[in-house]
Amino acid sequence: MTRIIPLLLATSLLTGCAVGPNYKAPVANASAKAPFMGAETPAFAATPAADHWWTMYGDPVLDGLVSDALAANTDIRVAAARVEAARASLTGARAPILLPETTLSASANRQRISSIQTIPGQSRERWAYDGGLALSYEVDAFGRLRRGIEAAKGDAAAAQADEDAVRLAVVSDTVRAYLDAATSAEREKVAQETVDLLDRSIRITGARVDVGRSDRLDLIRVTALRDQQAATIPQLQADRQAALLRLATLTGRNPGDLPAALRTVIATPTLKQPIPVGDGAALLARRPDVRAAERRLAADTARIGVATADLFPRITLGASAGASALGGMDVTSSSASRWSLGPLVSWSIPNIVAARARIAAAKAESKASLAQFDGAVLVALEETERALSNLSHARQRADTLERARDEAMRAARISLARQREGQVDFLTVLDAQRTLAGAEADLVAARRASAFAEVDVFRALAGGWQTT
Repeated sequence: MTRIIPLLLATSLLTGCAVGPNYKAPVANASAKAPFMGAETPAFAATPAADHWWTMYGDPVLDGLVSDALAANTDIRVAAARVEAARASLTGARAPILLPETTLSASANRQRISSIQTIPGQSRERWAYDGGLALSYEVDAFGRLRRGIEAAKGDAAAAQADEDAVRLAVVSDTVRAYLDAATSAEREKVAQETVDLLDRSIRITGARVDVGRSDRLDLIRVTALRDQQAATIPQLQADRQAALLRLATLTGRNPGDLPAALRTVIATPTLKQPIPVGDGAALLARRPDVRAAERRLAADTARIGVATADLFPRITLGASAGASALGGMDVTSSSASRWSLGPLVSWSIPNIVAARARIAAAKAESKASLAQFDGAVLVALEETERALSNLSHARQRADTLERARDEAMRAARISLARQREGQVDFLTVLDAQRTLAGAEADLVAARRASAFAEVDVFRALAGGWQTT
């Protein structure tokens, strides 16, 4: 019996070629691997995408939140469990190739036999004993098992890429939520500063009304403007609280368990160096959705072979040994022993129409997977180019609005000085203050949009989200 297992394994090495197509990974065309069109600005560098890209902001609070999210996020835990399930399926697919099926049996039962079958002088009732070990091993002559392993490998690799995609999304969402909380705090700070400025204008205007140098209508107008600005603060506070709650969920915390340092952040982190973007070839190798699509294509290609192998017979090598005894016989004696060894060829002649239909369905699934892979490549390139373009234009807009804010601030100061000298009326001053308040709000909103656009670039590039 100890020689049987090596014999079965050796036989499997002599089997024929696997039926069905051999997989060849699709190759993207040259233009897909080229440098990005939108990266030809000083905001970007052609160097490879950064590992742990969130550390480029130089913010320890943000670094800690991302680490917490990678360790405790529930979506990541779900994806990791699915990877474990896919790997377990792969182990199950490999088992018939590595080891034979083993059956161990033992029985003891009391029998009463027909009097016709009883030898005179013997009891009609007796004990019957039986025990044995049986081995069976399928010779993978047509590659059904090997194609199944290929499919399981593809499924496991696709599940791993899906987990990578979830990690990428969680990191990006965590950074975005942090930036949202910070920009909301900054917008609230600017709005409060504008309200404080208008409060000062109200005091000045009120004093001028008291001495007859200004009309009460001027006081009403500046008070209305002040209240309009004050009304934006509660919404900004709600936005900040929503971002903090989102951070709690992303990092696997209850809302009340967020770090205390997070609530003191009031400035939006900014990048002070160009963003490394690499090229199209590196992008397609990194993007988890592209890798998942390619691995699913490999799995579906292998399933064509699995379906095709059903057209052919299955060859099984079997061996068994055991002992059977009746009545008072010694179950360990040589007369009670039995054994068998030999191949078994079984061929359930398939319904050819149904079998061919299953093969055709497998081929169609493979075609669909190829189309999905091509689509994933196009989406990856589109998202990256769009993210690069959006960030470039968002930064341009922020730079322009910063200049506009500086000019509005200068105009407000000049108008206020000239009002004191009696050179302009209050409406001019009020208009300058209204313009300044709008310019401040627009600038902070533009910086917020620019920060979000940075995250979109990093997410599209799919670089450096790994924990190691």
